[in-house]
Amino acid sequence: MPSRRAFLRTVACAAPAPIWRPEPQEEGLRAPRARYWVSGAAATADCRSCHPGTAPLDRTHAHDPAAVGCRLCAQHCTIRNGESGRCRARRNVDGELRSLVYGRPVSIHVDPIEKKPFFHFLPGRTAYSLGTVGCPLSCKFCQNWQISQARPGDFDAGYVTPLAVVEAAARRGSPIVAFTYNEPTVFAEYALDIAAAARPRGLRSVLVSCGFMDERPLADLCRALDAVKIDLKGFSEDFYRTVSGAALAPVLRSIVQVRKAGLHLELVNLVVPTLNDADASLKRLVNWVLTDLGADVPLHFTRFHPDYQLLNLPPTPVATLERARDMAMARGLRYVYVGNVPGHPGNHTYCPRCRARVITRQDFFVLDSSLKSGRCGACGAAIAGVWS
Repeated sequence: MPSRRAFLRTVACAAPAPIWRPEPQEEGLRAPRARYWVSGAAATADCRSCHPGTAPLDRTHAHDPAAVGCRLCAQHCTIRNGESGRCRARRNVDGELRSLVYGRPVSIHVDPIEKKPFFHFLPGRTAYSLGTVGCPLSCKFCQNWQISQARPGDFDAGYVTPLAVVEAAARRGSPIVAFTYNEPTVFAEYALDIAAAARPRGLRSVLVSCGFMDERPLADLCRALDAVKIDLKGFSEDFYRTVSGAALAPVLRSIVQVRKAGLHLELVNLVVPTLNDADASLKRLVNWVLTDLGADVPLHFTRFHPDYQLLNLPPTPVATLERARDMAMARGLRYVYVGNVPGHPGNHTYCPRCRARVITRQDFFVLDSSLKSGRCGACGAAIAGVWS
């Protein structure tokens, strides 16, 4: 039987050429200093300085001066010296948090922007897409589990500078750089530096995320990015806890934060049979989107296919996705899609005023568009999105 490292190497999509293969103790020593953390050595008597949301202890508590508290995602890991956080992408090295994945992409592809999916952001363009290993979640249905649940040492990932990423995107003729595949939160520092290098070259940067992050890093990302797609995996705390090892509330907070920042936002809900496909749950999700975000945010109901740890469940019936889409549109959402069902009429974009088809898609490709300066070619109504 092949080793874990050998197996994961066979499933890497497009790993850059190796430069060095780190031993566990070398990973942290060679890794750059991370952002978004607090030091145990600087901890105060108030436990809330390191553990937000907790009540102060009524007894003296000795802090580990070598421990750090990661403030990148909503897991809020307390990481002891020599250990990594839950995402496996950040390690405490002698009281300093290091990023093990900065500059170490393990998957690089040029994808249609529709694959992310973004349907209202530069349709028909390509996105130079990259991801590293690691994720703060542990979704049982993850389709990229080979990298999201991996450790940095599982891949021989060569170092790629932010400028090299931007130059490669420009050479490939991609006007967009996409942070995707695993959860880009874990390589937020790298994404920020790439986006900063991309903007002067006229390239846009987009994030494909689970939304499970803290406010400060997300605020920094919002200033650097042009669009965000967030997976709203379900609409119950129980679903997030049992299926994804996370929580719903931080995701909702992140979605609202992105919307208020003025970035282009799209949402995806993977509809999983028996787990999050009840009408009551779908109605709560739709009502929240309409009330807290507005009618113009595109919402994709996407078909589940058995993968990773949920091989026992069947694919989502198309009728379930159609029911969810009809429910959302009847409630007042203007742009609702059926995903992972090639050729379905719910793949296309329609004018919310006259119902004319303004963008025709097949799979992840745009076949035809009647948009004229972001307006319906039939009636002239404005179609929400970023078109140029």
